[in-house]
Amino acid sequence: MKASHRWLVDLTHLPTTSGHEDRVIEWVETWVRRRDDLRIRPDRAGNLLITIRGRKRRDPVIAVAHMDHPGWVVEEVEGRSVRARFMGGVMGPYFESAPVVFFTATGAAARGIVTSFEGRVGSIRLTTAADDLSAGDVGRWRFDSRTLGIKDDLLRAPACDDLAGVAAALAALDKARKDPSLRHFGVLLTRAEEEGLLGAIAACELGTIPHRARLLSIETSRSFPDSPIGGGPVVRVGDRSSIFDADLSNRVSDAVRSAGITHQRRLMAGGTCEATAFVAYGYNATGLCLPLGNYHNMVDIDGVAAGAAAAKLGPEEISLADFDGLVDLMLTAASDMDDTATALRDRLAAAYAERRDLLGL
Repeated sequence: MKASHRWLVDLTHLPTTSGHEDRVIEWVETWVRRRDDLRIRPDRAGNLLITIRGRKRRDPVIAVAHMDHPGWVVEEVEGRSVRARFMGGVMGPYFESAPVVFFTATGAAARGIVTSFEGRVGSIRLTTAADDLSAGDVGRWRFDSRTLGIKDDLLRAPACDDLAGVAAALAALDKARKDPSLRHFGVLLTRAEEEGLLGAIAACELGTIPHRARLLSIETSRSFPDSPIGGGPVVRVGDRSSIFDADLSNRVSDAVRSAGITHQRRLMAGGTCEATAFVAYGYNATGLCLPLGNYHNMVDIDGVAAGAAAAKLGPEEISLADFDGLVDLMLTAASDMDDTATALRDRLAAAYAERRDLLGL
C-alpha cells in the first residue's frame, strides 16, 4: 500500500468530532515532526497551519481541510447509562436504536445503543463495560469491521468527511516539500467545521491565513448523479450558500485541464463549505472536493427523507483514484495556475478585438 493510502486509512478511522479533534491533531503533529523541513503553527483556536521552510518566491497557495466529523461527546455516565451530545448534522430517523462506540482516554472502546434522542442529546445504553468512560470522551457510529477498509478502488471508513481531505492535503504537501519551486504551498487544518465553519471563521478573525494567500478549500462532499464517485476530483465553483472566487476557480480548472488530469467541475450544492467563509471574509478562495457516498454515514438519504426507505447507517465511501487525482490536482494548481491560465476577461477581450468587425466596430 502506498504511503498516502496508509495515511488516508489511518486518519479516516480516528475518532473525532467538533471541538474534540485531539487524536487527529496528535497524528498530524507526529507526522510533521518526522519532516524537519516543515513548520507547524497552531493558532489560538487550535487550527494548524503547516508550511515548508525556506524562501518563497510566489504568493502562498494553501490547501484547507477540516479535522472534525459528526459524532458524540459524553456529558454524563451513570453505570451503563450515558448521556451524550451529538455534534454535526444527521437526520433524526438515523438515531433510532443506532449502534454507537465511545473511545476513552486510555483507548478503550465502549459499545452501546441509542435509546432516545431529543434536542441533540441522546441517551445510550452501554452493552459493554467501560470503567474509565467519562465526560468529554468521543463517540461515533459503530460499524462491523468487515465493512471497512479498501476493496478495489473504494475506501469505506467511519469518517471520510473531511479526514480524507486532511490526508490528501498532507500527501500533496509531502510531495511539494521535495520541490523547491513549490515552497509556497502549505496546508491549513481547521476545527469544528461541522458546527458552523467555526475553525475557518476563527482563522479569518485571528489572521491565521497568510497575506495574499490563494485558498483551495477541500471537502469530501455528497455525490450526486452528475458528480459520481470515480469520476475524478471536483473543482467546486460554489456550494449551497455562495459562489467562490471566479478567477481562481477558472485558473485552477485551466491548469488541471492543460495537465490532462481527470476531474469534474461542479457547483456541489449539497451543503456549505469553508470556502464560503473565506470568500465572505474577503479571501481569494475556491473549492475542491472528493465525491462521497453515504454522506455523514447516512445510507439512502433521499429515500429516508421521502419516507420510502428505512434509515440505515453505513461507512462513508470515496474512490482511491479520485483521492490520488485530488493530490495531483492541488500540486498542478499550485505550480501552474499563474503561468498557464489567463483571466477570463482577458480572453473575452482578445476574442472581441479579433471579431468586433461583425458588429461594425
